[in-house]
Amino acid sequence: MTDFNRQALIASLKKHEGFRPYAYQDSLGLWTIGIGRLCDRSKAGSGLTEAEAEYLLANDIARVEASLTASLPWMKSLTDARQRVLLEMAFQLGVNGLLGFRATLDAIKGGSWQAAHDGMLNSKWARQTPARAKEMAEQMLKG
Repeated sequence: MTDFNRQALIASLKKHEGFRPYAYQDSLGLWTIGIGRLCDRSKAGSGLTEAEAEYLLANDIARVEASLTASLPWMKSLTDARQRVLLEMAFQLGVNGLLGFRATLDAIKGGSWQAAHDGMLNSKWARQTPARAKEMAEQMLKG
């Protein structure tokens, strides 16, 4: 195979496939995302590789970190473990979802680790994902 103009191919694929940031069903009813990326489990070879998922994850973490740091600038004064708890909660719940934990965040900001722990466990989030919430509340308590 001879070399080809990669940029011309990309432009043509974008033109014909279009870009959709959300999963959609294509003309054959197959789930697709992005620029023609087949992600339908019924078709072998579709979906993401682990490396692609990790690339997306790295971008998601950077986005969540920037948004959370803008909303809670004091977060950077916490230990690594406590910062990771807040980042993981924001990743799971969305930044706005995490910001709804007002009393818990006030406890964290004030260094009241037991109150923060208890607030985390006394939530709808903890009832929905109890094992994860328990692990993260313990991490918040122990720092």
